[in-house]
Parts: sequence; structure tokens; C-alpha cells
Amino acid sequence: MASASSLAASLNPGTPPDTGSRAELSEIDASTKWPAIVFLLSSLAWLLVGTAFAIISSIKLHTPEFLGDDEWLTFGRARTAHLNAVVYGWSTNIAFAVAFWLMARLSRARLRHAGLLVIAACFWNLGVTLGVIGILAGDSASIEWLEMPPYATPLLFVAYALVGVWAVITFRFRRTGHIYVSQWYLLAALFWFPWLYSIAQIMLIFEPARGTVQALVNWWFAHNVLGLWFTPIGLAAAYYFIPKVLGKPIHSYYLSVLGFWSLAIFYNWAGVHHLIGGPVPAWVISAGIAASLMMVIPVVVTGINHHLTMVGSFGALRYSPTLRFVVFGAVNYTLVSLIGSAMAIRSVNATTHFTHFTVAHAHQGMYAFFTMVMFGAVYYILPRILLKEWPSAALIRTHFWAAAIGVTLYWVDLSIGGWIQGLEMNNANIAFIDVVRHTIPWLFARSVAGIIMTIGHLAFAVNVVWMLCARRPAGATVPTLFRNPPARPAVTAR
Repeated sequence: MASASSLAASLNPGTPPDTGSRAELSEIDASTKWPAIVFLLSSLAWLLVGTAFAIISSIKLHTPEFLGDDEWLTFGRARTAHLNAVVYGWSTNIAFAVAFWLMARLSRARLRHAGLLVIAACFWNLGVTLGVIGILAGDSASIEWLEMPPYATPLLFVAYALVGVWAVITFRFRRTGHIYVSQWYLLAALFWFPWLYSIAQIMLIFEPARGTVQALVNWWFAHNVLGLWFTPIGLAAAYYFIPKVLGKPIHSYYLSVLGFWSLAIFYNWAGVHHLIGGPVPAWVISAGIAASLMMVIPVVVTGINHHLTMVGSFGALRYSPTLRFVVFGAVNYTLVSLIGSAMAIRSVNATTHFTHFTVAHAHQGMYAFFTMVMFGAVYYILPRILLKEWPSAALIRTHFWAAAIGVTLYWVDLSIGGWIQGLEMNNANIAFIDVVRHTIPWLFARSVAGIIMTIGHLAFAVNVVWMLCARRPAGATVPTLFRNPPARPAVTAR
């Protein structure tokens, strides 16, 4: 009872602060060290696992006999295992790590009882492991983005409850009067994700809705997980790291307000445009199209804010790994969102629907935007919680160029190939089997792009493990940069 009352008291903002509650940033970083490392290593492991399944499923598209004798590695299972390993393994683990580190930093508050977050990481990754193994064993629920079997999801709910509650508690202990835009996005994402996931689980898995409602709920969930969970985390990181690295404030606080609220209002409806042409009430589709087009507002506003913050400082991209990754991701956020709005137009959707164009679009959002921003965040956070710098700038450079070139090739290749595929599918004079044959060169190029990205992932993994195992150097360290910026001439006082 004493320990329980002590825990309750320590989580009560009315409790008088202890002597360490006004610690410097180094103390705050130290309080996040172990949960951040556990979530980071878990995400890294799932990134490599997801990459392996991605390569297998990609090769199978143009070489179907590849690993064709193993039922655990059929295309349907390998591709689904890839999706869940990347979404719930890599992306959500790294989102947790970045979210509570940012919340602690911006709140100027130490992370209390961090060991419970380590327990949450264990529950989360046990649930994802059970889910992925279940998918490979044939227990998939066959609902896109919700393929994990029902016996895996309770563990995910327990883990998320701990992570979400601890982020909110850290916010309540904030030592700053101002609430930063990054905190808005973090708190909103931490509220939206359990709302989306729980409703989708109830209406599609445990007490399934009937008929057309299933399709509506599925796309409402799948689209909003990207737009109301991963996107806010990515934007929170971009709004923090771009000004932080440059050493200057974001261009406009008021533009960030407009961007946040317009995202919150419009994105919730946007996913329905994926059901154009389906047996869905016309007014629902029209509402989804309108919301998708209105998404231009938060996208343009956020893009302007990021760009004008960078004006006069683009030279810093030559030196800072964090800035290079984050800016690459921020630019792709603008591009992928504008393309998404265009895909909601009926005439465009008639060509892109059911083609590889949509696959390119999904990867641009989840990888070129979100994953690249998370890579940049890791390059900033890890040295500050380990108190040592990255061992190899060459590996960082390899990681960036392999990831950037690979995902760009992937996106451009499947966008062009998918558009041609859509035009041919709408041409009654072209047999469907010929359409399939014509996609094979584009699918082969997709595998090449995946292999290039894999090189970047391996460089990233080697650098992380090397850094964790390296002995901490004595004395002060300097940031690991792509190259050292030229020294500024000294200014004499007059």
C-alpha cells in the first residue's frame, strides 16, 4: 500500500516537486533513456523484419515461383506480415519513442517511473510478435491494416494504455506556461489512435458490422491511422527539429494553429474517397471527396511554414543529418498530400484506383514522409540520451542516400507504371492478361528500389548497434555531421 500511495502521490501535479524536478535538459534526456532505447531497438528489429518480408513479397510479384514451396511465405502472408511489421512494429514503436521524448523535452519535465514504459514496450512487441506469427500461420483477419488475429490485440491495448497515460502525465507536469504546436499534435495523436483502433476492432473483429458499413469502417480506420496517428507524430517532430537544429523559431505560430485545426477537421472524412464506385451512399462519397480537397489547406499552410523557416538556412542541409532527413520528409508530406487530394477527384480516381499508383502513394506517405522524419529524429535523440556521438558519418550518409534514392525510385516507378496500368485497364481493347504482363518491368524496378532501401536500413542498423556498444569518450563531444561547416569570421566589438 505504501508503494501504491507513493506512486499515486508522485503522479499528482499538486504534490510538491522534489529537488530534481527542475533539472536541466540533460536530466530530462536521462529520464527517457531506457524506454527510448527499448522502443528504438524494437523498432529497428521490426524494420529489418519488415524489410525482409517486403523484398520477398516484391520479388514474388514478378517472379511468382520465388519461395513458392513454403506456405508460410506465400505472397498473401508475406505481404501482410510486411505491412503489420512495418506499421505496428517499426512505425508505432519509433512513434512512441519520439513522442514521449518530445513531450518530456517540451514540457521541461522528467519522465517519471520510466520502468513502466519498458514494461509497455514488452507488452506491445509481444503482441506484434504474436500477430505477425499468426498471420504467417494463416490466422489473418483479412481486413486491411487490421490483419492481426484477435488474440494479439489485448496486449496492444494494455501497452498503449501505459504509453498514452505516461505522455499525458508528463504533459501535466510541464514546467512551461506555453504549449508548443508539437505538443498539440502529440496529444491529439495519442487521443486519436486508441479511438480509431478500438472502434475498428469492435465494428470489424469482435462485433462486426454488416454490409457496406464494414467497408466504410475499414477505410475510415486505415486512412485515419496514417492521417491522425502517424502524420501528427511526424509533423510534431518536424515542427520541433527544424527550428531546433537551425536555432530559430518557426516562421508563424498562427499558421501552425490553422494547419493543426484544419487537419483535425477535414482528415477524418477523407478516407472514404477510396470507395468511389462502390456500393456506398453517394452523399458519403461526395463528403469524402470534399474533405480530401479541403485537405489542401493544412498541407499548404504547413508547407509554407516549414519552407519559410528554412529560408536563408538551406545551406545547413549540407551538414546536419537530422535536418536533411526531416526536411526530405517534410517536402514529401506536402507532395503526397497534394497527390492524395488529386486522387480523390473522380476523373483521376478512375485511372488510379486498383493500380500500383495507390501502392506508390501509400509508400510515399509512410516512408518518404513519416519514416524519413523518424530517422532524422533518431539521429538527434540517441546522442543526447547516450551522451556520445554517432561513430560513423559515412554510414549516416549511406543511409540517407540509399533511403532517399530508393524511396524516390520506388514512388516514381510505381506512379508511372500504375498510371499506365490504369489507362490500359480502362481500355476495352487490351486484354487483362496483357495489362498484367506490361506491369512486370515496373515491378522489377520496384524490387531494385527495395534493395537500395535495404542497404540504407542495414547501414542504419550497424550505426545504431555500433553506437550502443561503443565506449563513451572522455570529455566533451561534438555533433556527428556530414562535414564541418566553415568557421565564421570573428566579429570585433565596436
